Amino acid sequence: MKHSSNKGIYRNYLKRPLDFILSLLAIIILSPLFLLIAILVKINLGSPVIFKQERPGLNEKIFVMYKFRTMTDEKNENGVLLPDSLRITRLGKFLRSTSLDELPELFNILKGDMSFVGPRPLLIRYLPYYTDTERLRHSVRPGLTGLAQVNGRNNLDWDNRLATDVDYVNNITFIQDVKIILKTIIKTIKREDVTIVDKAPLKDLDVERRISIDN
Repeated sequence: MKHSSNKGIYRNYLKRPLDFILSLLAIIILSPLFLLIAILVKINLGSPVIFKQERPGLNEKIFVMYKFRTMTDEKNENGVLLPDSLRITRLGKFLRSTSLDELPELFNILKGDMSFVGPRPLLIRYLPYYTDTERLRHSVRPGLTGLAQVNGRNNLDWDNRLATDVDYVNNITFIQDVKIILKTIIKTIKREDVTIVDKAPLKDLDVERRISIDN
Protein backbone atom coordinates (compact mmCIF):
# COMPACT_ATOMS: atom_id res chain seq x y z
CA MET A 1 0.00 0.00 0.00
CA LYS A 2 2.84 2.37 0.84
CA HIS A 3 4.48 1.67 -2.53
CA SER A 4 1.24 2.59 -4.33
CA SER A 5 0.97 5.79 -2.28
CA ASN A 6 4.51 6.81 -3.23
CA LYS A 7 3.69 6.31 -6.92
CA GLY A 8 0.61 8.51 -6.49
CA ILE A 9 2.64 11.29 -4.87
CA TYR A 10 5.02 11.47 -7.84
CA ARG A 11 2.27 11.23 -10.44
CA ASN A 12 -0.11 13.72 -8.81
CA TYR A 13 2.20 16.25 -7.16
CA LEU A 14 5.79 16.05 -8.44
CA LYS A 15 5.71 15.10 -12.12
CA ARG A 16 4.21 18.36 -13.43
CA PRO A 17 6.46 20.72 -11.36
CA LEU A 18 9.52 18.75 -12.50
CA ASP A 19 8.35 18.98 -16.12
CA PHE A 20 7.97 22.75 -15.81
CA ILE A 21 11.36 23.33 -14.18
CA LEU A 22 13.30 20.98 -16.44
CA SER A 23 11.65 22.20 -19.66
CA LEU A 24 12.38 25.82 -18.73
CA LEU A 25 16.03 24.98 -18.02
CA ALA A 26 16.29 22.97 -21.26
CA ILE A 27 14.85 25.83 -23.33
CA ILE A 28 17.32 28.30 -21.80
CA ILE A 29 20.33 26.00 -22.21
CA LEU A 30 19.37 24.92 -25.73
CA SER A 31 18.35 28.38 -26.96
CA PRO A 32 21.45 28.72 -29.21
CA LEU A 33 20.58 25.37 -30.82
CA PHE A 34 16.96 26.48 -31.27
CA LEU A 35 18.18 29.62 -33.02
CA LEU A 36 20.61 27.71 -35.27
CA ILE A 37 18.00 25.18 -36.35
CA ALA A 38 15.43 27.91 -36.93
CA ILE A 39 17.86 29.78 -39.20
CA LEU A 40 18.71 26.60 -41.15
CA VAL A 41 15.03 25.72 -41.58
CA LYS A 42 14.24 29.27 -42.69
CA ILE A 43 17.03 29.19 -45.29
CA ASN A 44 16.29 25.68 -46.59
CA LEU A 45 12.52 25.43 -46.24
CA GLY A 46 11.24 28.96 -45.80
CA SER A 47 8.43 30.00 -43.49
CA PRO A 48 6.88 29.00 -41.23
CA VAL A 49 9.82 27.55 -39.31
CA ILE A 50 7.54 25.77 -36.85
CA PHE A 51 5.15 23.01 -37.95
CA LYS A 52 1.94 23.03 -35.91
CA GLN A 53 -0.58 20.23 -35.65
CA GLU A 54 -3.54 19.62 -33.36
CA ARG A 55 -3.28 16.51 -31.19
CA PRO A 56 -5.36 15.07 -28.33
CA GLY A 57 -3.81 15.51 -24.90
CA LEU A 58 -4.85 15.07 -21.27
CA ASN A 59 -8.50 13.95 -21.08
CA GLU A 60 -8.56 14.10 -24.91
CA LYS A 61 -8.39 17.91 -24.82
CA ILE A 62 -7.03 19.15 -28.16
CA PHE A 63 -3.81 21.16 -28.13
CA VAL A 64 -1.40 22.47 -30.77
CA MET A 65 1.86 20.51 -30.87
CA TYR A 66 5.02 22.23 -32.13
CA LYS A 67 7.83 20.77 -34.22
CA PHE A 68 10.51 22.17 -36.48
CA ARG A 69 9.39 22.04 -40.08
CA THR A 70 11.02 19.24 -42.10
CA MET A 71 9.20 19.34 -45.46
CA THR A 72 8.56 21.80 -48.27
CA ASP A 73 5.10 22.81 -49.52
CA GLU A 74 5.76 21.65 -53.09
CA LYS A 75 2.61 20.80 -55.07
CA ASN A 76 1.89 19.17 -58.40
CA GLU A 77 0.29 20.89 -61.37
CA ASN A 78 -3.15 20.34 -59.82
CA GLY A 79 -2.21 22.13 -56.62
CA VAL A 80 -2.02 18.90 -54.57
CA LEU A 81 0.87 18.43 -52.18
CA LEU A 82 3.52 16.03 -53.44
CA PRO A 83 4.15 12.80 -51.46
CA ASP A 84 6.11 13.22 -48.23
CA SER A 85 9.10 11.39 -49.73
CA LEU A 86 9.41 14.11 -52.40
CA ARG A 87 8.94 17.03 -50.02
CA ILE A 88 11.31 16.08 -47.23
CA THR A 89 14.77 17.63 -47.58
CA ARG A 90 18.21 16.46 -46.50
CA LEU A 91 17.98 18.84 -43.53
CA GLY A 92 14.53 17.47 -42.73
CA LYS A 93 15.79 13.89 -42.75
CA PHE A 94 18.64 14.86 -40.43
CA LEU A 95 16.31 16.64 -38.02
CA ARG A 96 13.98 13.64 -37.91
CA SER A 97 16.72 11.02 -37.57
CA THR A 98 18.23 12.92 -34.63
CA SER A 99 14.79 13.87 -33.20
CA LEU A 100 15.89 17.51 -33.25
CA ASP A 101 12.65 18.36 -35.04
CA GLU A 102 10.85 17.62 -31.75
CA LEU A 103 12.75 20.18 -29.66
CA PRO A 104 9.91 22.77 -29.88
CA GLU A 105 7.76 20.33 -27.91
CA LEU A 106 9.69 21.61 -24.89
CA PHE A 107 7.39 24.63 -25.11
CA ASN A 108 4.40 22.27 -25.03
CA ILE A 109 5.83 20.77 -21.85
CA LEU A 110 6.39 24.23 -20.35
CA LYS A 111 2.76 25.19 -21.14
CA GLY A 112 1.41 22.00 -19.59
CA ASP A 113 0.18 20.42 -22.83
CA MET A 114 2.74 17.63 -22.55
CA SER A 115 5.15 15.89 -20.21
CA PHE A 116 8.71 14.68 -20.75
CA VAL A 117 7.47 11.09 -20.42
CA GLY A 118 4.04 9.77 -21.38
CA PRO A 119 2.18 8.18 -24.29
CA ARG A 120 3.05 9.95 -27.53
CA PRO A 121 0.24 12.24 -28.79
CA LEU A 122 -1.26 10.56 -31.85
CA LEU A 123 -3.62 11.91 -34.50
CA ILE A 124 -7.07 13.26 -33.61
CA ARG A 125 -8.72 11.03 -36.20
CA TYR A 126 -7.65 7.94 -34.22
CA LEU A 127 -9.83 8.84 -31.22
CA PRO A 128 -12.96 6.89 -32.29
CA TYR A 129 -10.94 3.70 -32.78
CA TYR A 130 -9.49 3.21 -29.29
CA THR A 131 -10.93 0.55 -27.01
CA ASP A 132 -12.12 1.69 -23.57
CA THR A 133 -8.88 0.39 -22.06
CA GLU A 134 -6.71 2.12 -24.67
CA ARG A 135 -8.43 5.43 -23.91
CA LEU A 136 -6.62 5.36 -20.55
CA ARG A 137 -3.57 6.65 -22.43
CA HIS A 138 -5.32 10.04 -22.35
CA SER A 139 -5.69 10.06 -18.56
CA VAL A 140 -2.15 11.53 -18.36
CA ARG A 141 -0.32 14.20 -20.34
CA PRO A 142 1.21 12.91 -23.59
CA GLY A 143 4.98 12.70 -23.63
CA LEU A 144 7.99 13.87 -25.59
CA THR A 145 9.03 10.23 -25.21
CA GLY A 146 7.36 7.19 -23.72
CA LEU A 147 7.58 3.53 -22.79
CA ALA A 148 6.53 2.46 -26.30
CA GLN A 149 9.23 4.68 -27.83
CA VAL A 150 12.02 2.84 -25.98
CA ASN A 151 10.47 -0.58 -26.62
CA GLY A 152 10.19 -0.71 -30.38
CA ARG A 153 8.47 2.54 -31.35
CA ASN A 154 7.13 2.11 -34.91
CA ASN A 155 8.31 -1.52 -34.95
CA LEU A 156 5.47 -2.40 -32.57
CA ASP A 157 2.05 -3.23 -33.98
CA TRP A 158 -0.80 -0.99 -32.86
CA ASP A 159 -2.18 -3.41 -30.25
CA ASN A 160 1.18 -3.76 -28.50
CA ARG A 161 2.02 -0.08 -28.84
CA LEU A 162 -1.23 1.04 -27.24
CA ALA A 163 -1.06 -1.71 -24.61
CA THR A 164 2.41 -0.44 -23.67
CA ASP A 165 1.01 3.08 -23.28
CA VAL A 166 -1.68 1.78 -20.91
CA ASP A 167 0.90 -0.21 -18.97
CA TYR A 168 2.88 3.00 -18.49
CA VAL A 169 -0.19 4.90 -17.29
CA ASN A 170 -0.95 2.20 -14.73
CA ASN A 171 2.61 2.09 -13.39
CA ILE A 172 3.99 5.64 -13.37
CA THR A 173 7.04 6.02 -11.13
CA PHE A 174 9.92 8.47 -10.94
CA ILE A 175 12.46 5.68 -11.46
CA GLN A 176 10.69 4.43 -14.58
CA ASP A 177 10.54 7.95 -16.04
CA VAL A 178 14.28 8.40 -15.47
CA LYS A 179 14.98 5.04 -17.13
CA ILE A 180 12.80 5.95 -20.13
CA ILE A 181 14.58 9.30 -20.55
CA LEU A 182 18.03 7.65 -20.37
CA LYS A 183 17.00 4.94 -22.87
CA THR A 184 15.60 7.64 -25.17
CA ILE A 185 18.90 9.52 -25.11
CA ILE A 186 20.79 6.31 -25.98
CA LYS A 187 18.39 5.42 -28.81
CA THR A 188 18.52 8.98 -30.17
CA ILE A 189 22.32 8.91 -30.23
CA LYS A 190 22.25 5.52 -31.98
CA ARG A 191 19.31 6.65 -34.18
CA GLU A 192 17.45 3.43 -33.44
CA ASP A 193 13.76 2.77 -34.27
CA VAL A 194 13.45 6.04 -36.19
CA THR A 195 11.08 6.24 -39.15
CA ILE A 196 12.04 9.11 -41.46
CA VAL A 197 9.32 8.93 -44.09
CA ASP A 198 7.30 6.33 -46.01
CA LYS A 199 8.90 3.47 -44.08
CA ALA A 200 6.35 2.92 -41.32
CA PRO A 201 5.47 -0.79 -41.07
CA LEU A 202 1.93 -0.04 -39.87
CA LYS A 203 -1.24 1.10 -41.55
CA ASP A 204 -2.77 4.14 -39.86
CA LEU A 205 -4.78 3.05 -36.83
CA ASP A 206 -8.09 4.25 -38.30
CA VAL A 207 -7.46 2.32 -41.53
CA GLU A 208 -6.42 -0.86 -39.71
CA ARG A 209 -9.37 -0.84 -37.34
CA ARG A 210 -11.87 -0.01 -40.10
CA ILE A 211 -10.64 -3.05 -42.02
CA SER A 212 -10.96 -5.15 -38.86
CA ILE A 213 -14.51 -3.92 -38.24
CA ASP A 214 -15.55 -4.46 -41.87
CA ASN A 215 -14.26 -8.02 -41.76
